[in-house]
Amino acid sequence: MKNIPVVMIIFGGSGDLAHRKLYPALFNLYEQGLIHDNFAVIGTARRPWSHEYLREQVSDAIHETHDTVDENELKAFASHFYYQSHDVTNVEHYEILKNLAQELDDRYSAQGNRLFYMAMAPRFFGTIATHINDQDLTGSGFNRIVVEKPFGHDLASAEELNKQITASFDENDIFRIDHYLGKEMVQNIMPMRFTNPMVQNIWCSKYIKNIQVTLAERLGVEARGGYYDTSGALRDMVQNHIFQIITLLAMPEPKDLSSASVHQAKQDLLKSLIIPTPDDVKKYFVRGQYFGSDTTFAYKQEPNVDPESTTETFVAGKVKFNEGPIAGVPIYFRTGKEFKEKKNRIDIVLKHINNPYGQAHSNNITIVIDPTSEIYFTINGKRIDQPGIRRENLTYEFSKAEMAKVPDGYERLLHDVFVNDSTNFTHWSELKRYWEFIDAVEDAWQKENEAGNPAIAQYLPYRMGPKEANTIFESPTEHWIYE
Repeated sequence: MKNIPVVMIIFGGSGDLAHRKLYPALFNLYEQGLIHDNFAVIGTARRPWSHEYLREQVSDAIHETHDTVDENELKAFASHFYYQSHDVTNVEHYEILKNLAQELDDRYSAQGNRLFYMAMAPRFFGTIATHINDQDLTGSGFNRIVVEKPFGHDLASAEELNKQITASFDENDIFRIDHYLGKEMVQNIMPMRFTNPMVQNIWCSKYIKNIQVTLAERLGVEARGGYYDTSGALRDMVQNHIFQIITLLAMPEPKDLSSASVHQAKQDLLKSLIIPTPDDVKKYFVRGQYFGSDTTFAYKQEPNVDPESTTETFVAGKVKFNEGPIAGVPIYFRTGKEFKEKKNRIDIVLKHINNPYGQAHSNNITIVIDPTSEIYFTINGKRIDQPGIRRENLTYEFSKAEMAKVPDGYERLLHDVFVNDSTNFTHWSELKRYWEFIDAVEDAWQKENEAGNPAIAQYLPYRMGPKEANTIFESPTEHWIYE
């Protein structure tokens, strides 16, 4: 598709997300011709900017992310941007915004198509959605809305937000964005599973011992202490990123690659998701907080963090399904702040088999998502200069030239929004199931907090989290592959 006509309204157009991600992604899509002559973007925020100032900010954002830029092309692109100072709680401002959108629709022949992007603080999502509805901001063509995470704080708030949004938008027009689903190696999970017989034939409980998902962050909470202390690692990372990855790893093969079929496969899987009991949480989940060091604050000493906080900066746990190709296989996850390095990876651990050599290790399949993009198979081979078996890696990785062609996650996902492909976005039925799981863990932890004995492990910065995370495995022979 080329030159899609649309008026896009970005709530939070002066923010960091718009500057770092959305404007560069839109420019790349403009250069590709997906949007070109018949689009306009309205950036809104409370700041008293002008059209010209927004265009300067857009140009700066492109220069910061692109090594070379055709200045005439950039000027033409930026001319499609307009600014409207906007208080999302003021109903009258929506009338002004509606009039500007219609004016630009007429000017650019946008055919009544509207795309709304919520790039503001999550507490405003419901308010914006409500006023889009009661002030009739939607156009006469297609109407789509992109919602950033977090989509709610728990199941109840997510259900309320969903109710507010669906008053104006059909489920098929709601794009709950998770930029992890735009990452190259996350998008490689399905092709790897379903196009390779050597992988597909062993993707079952007979051969897979466990799966391990690690999303490790090097930094602490830094300036996000105020937000993070109301969220924590479980809500911030597991409810979205980790569960999206787990679902792709455990889902049955869809009947085809259409959005409807992929989401149906995910929904079939999630019906069998085992919700943990309080005893399960005590046995198979660990939460922790990082200590300080000579150069870093402890979590409870970070700015805007409650000194008595029980919010976790690390969480490890277990997920299981009763249905699907790996029914009954434990999927372990861990994520947190101040790990030894920033790395996102998946380890599929295959069961050990009896063999005449005796010393052979199990095979593993490892998918590295960040900071590199690679898949490698750990296999056994013969030692060259002495008797015995050695471990070797067979690696599939991109060259530098290929990596240069990999689009940013936001560029890839915005492209999908424009062409109305919701495959790599979260359906409400999936999100609801994730929240049911998260709420069960949070409720168990809250009861521990209220009883005055929260089990919050402390861990040194720049390690692999608390040692207690090594105790969540079902079998004493299981352990973290990535150490």
